[in-house]
Amino acid sequence: MRIGIPSETKTLEGRVALVPAAAADLVRRGHEVFIQAGAGEKSGFSDADYTSEGIKVVPDAAALYEKGELIVKVKEPIAGDLALLKKHHLLFCYLHLAAEPELTKRLLEIGLTGVAFESVEENGGLPLLLPMSVIAGRIATQIGTTLLHRPQGGKGKLLGGMASTPRGKVVVLGAGAAGGNAAALAAAAGANVVVFDKRQDRLAEMMAMGPNVTALYAYESSVAKEVRDADLVVGAVLIPSAKAPRVVTEDMVKTMEKGSVLVDISIDQGGCFETSRPTTWKEPTYDVHGVTHFCVTNMPGAVPQTSSVAISAAILPYVQRLAAGNQWRDHAPLAGGINVDGGKLVHPALQGVV
Repeated sequence: MRIGIPSETKTLEGRVALVPAAAADLVRRGHEVFIQAGAGEKSGFSDADYTSEGIKVVPDAAALYEKGELIVKVKEPIAGDLALLKKHHLLFCYLHLAAEPELTKRLLEIGLTGVAFESVEENGGLPLLLPMSVIAGRIATQIGTTLLHRPQGGKGKLLGGMASTPRGKVVVLGAGAAGGNAAALAAAAGANVVVFDKRQDRLAEMMAMGPNVTALYAYESSVAKEVRDADLVVGAVLIPSAKAPRVVTEDMVKTMEKGSVLVDISIDQGGCFETSRPTTWKEPTYDVHGVTHFCVTNMPGAVPQTSSVAISAAILPYVQRLAAGNQWRDHAPLAGGINVDGGKLVHPALQGVV
């Protein structure tokens, strides 16, 4: 099969879907692999790194989409990509269609088959979402810590505190991979951390992190109480492939101290704060009721060297199956990951999006 790896087009997105070693594995299996010139540079991989492994470099996106049958990228296609995608393409990437009705309509009009990383489920988990969730969780705490600094518009509080000063307070909504990593980093920094979830096993794991971590069932009244005096709130609520529920209301935001920070990791799926709206790394924050909001839709794109290596390792076995022929449709995880197929919206979690 002819496999195409385009440059990512989202604002300040530095990742590449397949690093040279992964692309080389596909070449050894007899596939033709094409990459757009410069696609790996922000991740630390030159065109020469690819050509030395037998990957063919093409000059621009038009040539890449013309050559490729299976298009493997990281983020969902935007305007420039959509103009080049055709009905015969098999698209494999993050799609997040639950929060993107216009993108959904466009993909249905094109009539291609789109398999979404975030919809591939295996052994009760989301193996292609996991590595980026880990990174996003850690970035959320790092960014939140910085946004609390006074020059960034924050309240001027050191998250971990020190002798003679109070510790900062971090509230994390969701104890999955993203929320768990956000909580772990905040706890290691010395903050008092409150984690909400509805799964007893995850709450027990959060409590085991240390004496400065409290794990609570996500009753609405409890969330409202803990958010009120939080310095940093991290939203990491996930319903696989579906739009995220709004857990923090605007009224809750109004109760927070000015200069506090909200970081919404769930923004890819629509966001779990009522006051959330998507932002980019170019203009990452905005203010609502004196509270700084950070809602960047491609958080792991800020660390492309780490992210590209991680996502490439996760997706390669699935790319191998997709490239091997139509029998991939008999592979339950990939079949379950189909979002759009020949002009039809097929994933049950997406019904009603358009």
